[in-house]
Amino acid sequence: MKMTSTRRRRPNSVPNPPRFLRPLSALLTAQFFSAFADNMILFITVAIINTRGLPDYYLPLVQGAFLFAYVVLAPWVGSFADRNAKSQVLLIGNVIKMAGIGLLLAGMNPAFSYAVVGVGAVIYSPAKYGILPEMSDGEEELLRANSKIESFTILAILTGSVAGGILSDRSIPLSLIACAVLYGLSMALVLFIPRKHGNRQITYGRAVSEFFSDISTLWGIPSCRFSLLGTGAFWFSSAVLRLVIIAWIPVTLGITSNRDVSLIVSVTAVGIVAGSLITPRLIRFQDYPKCRWYGLSMVAMILTFTFIHSLYATAAALLLIGFLGGIFIVPMNTVLQHRGHETIGTGKTVSIQNFVENLLMFSGVTVLTIATKKQIPATIMITTTAFVMAGFISYLFMVKETNSTESVLPD
Repeated sequence: MKMTSTRRRRPNSVPNPPRFLRPLSALLTAQFFSAFADNMILFITVAIINTRGLPDYYLPLVQGAFLFAYVVLAPWVGSFADRNAKSQVLLIGNVIKMAGIGLLLAGMNPAFSYAVVGVGAVIYSPAKYGILPEMSDGEEELLRANSKIESFTILAILTGSVAGGILSDRSIPLSLIACAVLYGLSMALVLFIPRKHGNRQITYGRAVSEFFSDISTLWGIPSCRFSLLGTGAFWFSSAVLRLVIIAWIPVTLGITSNRDVSLIVSVTAVGIVAGSLITPRLIRFQDYPKCRWYGLSMVAMILTFTFIHSLYATAAALLLIGFLGGIFIVPMNTVLQHRGHETIGTGKTVSIQNFVENLLMFSGVTVLTIATKKQIPATIMITTTAFVMAGFISYLFMVKETNSTESVLPD
């Protein structure tokens, strides 16, 4: 009797494609190029602000415009990702990001142009994470896929930030063209990801009410509440600290080159990559609550910045903060996607996660903009950020552990 494989062929897949063009590899590489360009833009924008002589508070203002898109569009992008093929949504997101690059090349206001890039990013994000459960067999494979995509993303943050700092010091137009090329490469790789049709029954008419209903659903699940608050706390602190450190380095270390500042800041990304890669060896899917100890250690390291005055100590602290942060965030992403896939859908889950994270980041960056205008010292802003994150993590210790009382694994 001839045996047949129980594994289904993925729709629209290319028979025996090269390893780097297989679905997950194509997704990871596409995400790398897209995130690489995203992070180049931040340091290119820093160069534009310096070239035009705009005030110091303009950098957090520009970052706030980017984050605002995530907050405003959150009720619709999750439904959009679940209604359509997620590979198609990835393409649309990159097209809009390229439009933002075109606006910067045309000399438009950097805050408005960066906001357009933010629109593309908020559309792209639910599909990027939401497609992972479709490409994974079981929760452990999903954890590994999350670890890989988080590592590729942070590696892109590292290299993209450095490239943005180096290229923008030489030529702002050239660096913007390089971003457009990278988005184009990302779009080409997306074509090798199987196109799985979405749920066409999803509509947008009640998107806002359904969005907040979905928030209520996730919030009622302890593991999801844990993950939403935990990842929100991580990205809140990361967004604020990144901008504060960019301003802190010239004052404390006397380093003013855009290239050198980007190199120092990017050390954090090296640590996050290492932490993300090692996470599956340290924390099992069922034991995700252990990640909060790494978050608490991250807070302790942030507080050391009040005592740092040397380049090597700065680099070491940023590296360790990133390492601890990588271990902190990966398990929470995995649990949230798994539970969201079982309940409201992965696209909606990721859009809610983006909403919570970016609402917190937007709030933090807004306060930072005001603090910068009032010339509050960077060390005070760093300390305040650490204590706010400590408050979130303290709450995580009070959230009921769900690995024994809540079914986060399939029966």
